[in-house]
Amino acid sequence: MNLFSSFSQAAHTVSAQHTPLICFSHLRWDFVFQRPQHLMDRFAKDRQVFFFEEFIPTDHHLAYLEIHSFDGTGVKAVRPRVPHGWSEGDRERALRKLLDDLLGLCGATRPILWFYTPMMYDFASHVDASAIIYDCMDELANFKFAPPQLKETEAALIGRADAVFTGGHSLYEAKRHLHANIHPFPSSVDASHFQAARLNCEEPSDQRTISGSKLGYYGVIDERLDLALIDAVAKARPNFSFIFIGPISKISRDDLPRAPNIHYLGQKRYTELPAYLSGWDVALMPFALNEATKFISPTKTPEYLAAGRPVVSTPITDVVRLYGDVGGVFLAGDPDDFATACESALTLKRSGTDWLASVDTMLAGSSWDKTFLAMNALMDEAVTRRMVPELPPKRSHRQRSGAAVSLAYDCLIVGAGFAGSVLAERLASDGNKRVLLCDRRPHIAGNAYDFHNEDGILVHRYGPHIFHTNSEVVLNYLSRFTAWRPYEHRVLAQLGDHLLPVPINRTTLNALYGLDLKNEAEAALFLASRAEPCDAIVTSKDVVVSQIGSDLYRAFFEGYTRKQWGLDPTQLDKSVTARVPTRTNTDDRYFLDTYQAMPLHGYTEMFEKMLDHENITVMTGTEYADIQRDNLAAHTIFTGPIDEYFGYRFGRLPYRSLKFQHETHDISRMQPVAVVNYPSEAVPYTRVTEYKHLTGQIHPKTSISYEFACADGDPYYPIPRPENQALYKQYEALARVRADVTFVGRLGTYKYFNMDQVVGQALATYRRMVKTVLSDAMAASAQ
Repeated sequence: MNLFSSFSQAAHTVSAQHTPLICFSHLRWDFVFQRPQHLMDRFAKDRQVFFFEEFIPTDHHLAYLEIHSFDGTGVKAVRPRVPHGWSEGDRERALRKLLDDLLGLCGATRPILWFYTPMMYDFASHVDASAIIYDCMDELANFKFAPPQLKETEAALIGRADAVFTGGHSLYEAKRHLHANIHPFPSSVDASHFQAARLNCEEPSDQRTISGSKLGYYGVIDERLDLALIDAVAKARPNFSFIFIGPISKISRDDLPRAPNIHYLGQKRYTELPAYLSGWDVALMPFALNEATKFISPTKTPEYLAAGRPVVSTPITDVVRLYGDVGGVFLAGDPDDFATACESALTLKRSGTDWLASVDTMLAGSSWDKTFLAMNALMDEAVTRRMVPELPPKRSHRQRSGAAVSLAYDCLIVGAGFAGSVLAERLASDGNKRVLLCDRRPHIAGNAYDFHNEDGILVHRYGPHIFHTNSEVVLNYLSRFTAWRPYEHRVLAQLGDHLLPVPINRTTLNALYGLDLKNEAEAALFLASRAEPCDAIVTSKDVVVSQIGSDLYRAFFEGYTRKQWGLDPTQLDKSVTARVPTRTNTDDRYFLDTYQAMPLHGYTEMFEKMLDHENITVMTGTEYADIQRDNLAAHTIFTGPIDEYFGYRFGRLPYRSLKFQHETHDISRMQPVAVVNYPSEAVPYTRVTEYKHLTGQIHPKTSISYEFACADGDPYYPIPRPENQALYKQYEALARVRADVTFVGRLGTYKYFNMDQVVGQALATYRRMVKTVLSDAMAASAQ
């Protein structure tokens, strides 16, 4: 099950489904089939979609609309016609009226507005929209003939937008400070469409007559192509045939390089492209390195690869970032290197298809369907937030606070965090058991508890909790109680004047050392040159130093680990730093799990829905010691500290605790990412979290928390040392002979778990209990 399909299956308070969508685009629907067409075609399957294009001058004396339908799609292209000679003001007023007429004719009240160009925002800004989305596909202000007011208009659109998407990671990095709910969506691919080129297609007649090795490009032919490079490479390799497919825009035909081995075949339909690709040996992306290409993330890169063609490209930033380490992608900047790269690509193509296995694995995660589902989920979220005001979570009507209970229960569960709440829900709804759930804190949800502070900002009281998992079972279970919003966690570390990605990756190394490591192989060699072999890998320091050396160990790990654990890394088990890998690529996501998201309305609401069952009674602000003698249940599930349950008989198990300093500031954004780590021991806190990155909340203020690790306070992290494990084993031995209690969770099993692992453990515990513990306990209580 895809994570994003679970979004649509989860129940939303308000759904955007069927709400009409007006897409404002600077591109014609039938110009070049790319990102807008892929997405709008999918949106049109369950809603009206109008593709509102740039106006066309007319000789008529009145402004009017043309509405065009195209075979095979539910999208209607709307083409406003405005008389020649009208002033800009008259034209904008006419476009506003035409838009209102369209909304009236189709009965679209509160439509979703989706913008590909800010230049259409002015005449649409008055519309009462269900949501406003800005899909910033390119940095249009850098394009040739861009209107001078574009940046100002874009700022107004971003200020009003509910969500902003970008066409690539570099564009995201350039704009992420401008909006609280911004997400990178680099180019995707309809792999099955282009994989047809790997078969024996009939080559189109206008290409079939071209002789020699064929190297091709398709797309718009404009100022983004390096015409001088094309000319030089064609002259350097006269035995190669260079084929260009696509419309010519914003440049003169007279400026195009001409040679006997350069062929311009004109614009072709999207459906025809695989047939043309089937005759190519190599695919080209000869882009100029200029302002217009600074932020592009070409859709054709994955399309070429899906077609089974090696790609030769100039070093466009997002191509290097996403495909620089992909076999079959060759990068070259000057004509000589580009020509050599073409020869290498041709050799690879003739060597067979073994190189395509890794390509297909990579492309499997880059489908337009996946991108559409993620965008659709974020759009649903935006509609929900506009229509339903954010209110503080409500307490369940069965939730009590410290009141005496005289009822008998089948099971008493201590601790209302993930472990206890999942088991309570399973026992009540699936097992039909009566459950009493108690927690010493005045709330449910354990450390995942979130709440709206006095300024209305949703914050996590006990520090950032990021949901990520590879378990479809865990995802499907939690999706019963929450809708999701896509979120991929990114963390930066403050080292001097640098903010650098962690885990350490190639970007980190290049920025820290002033290097230009171009691929994974170069990064791996660099790290290997710094690694310091250890005789035995025992401690946390051994793990890091043996992989990346003392310099990076001191910069990123030593001080942070000392602050976090109150111990030197030489005193901690190797598992501590083994959890944070070092990468040789440029992937700056903190987690690499298949499923990454956040509960749409927060964790507390998810827990409330989980515990909303007639068989569950919740008592918060209640100590287990105050009710344990009342014989309330036949069986106890204990998710608190196991040593506490046994009265610290063998001594206390050591834990590390945390303290948080929460602050709200009268600005919309403080950090470029949700979490910034501070490895230096000169800084007292370990990290700073800004919660709006996690929640996607739009708010004029922002809330942050400083995190301080300490020895005293609520137990958070079991300290991984051999003597502590030995002590736990003594308590575990006591637990094994007790049939009336089950221990589960971090504290109950003295082991660090991620949230999804706790949920998985709880689900497995329930399945085991159904077969053994509960059936025995119920039988005993009936005698």
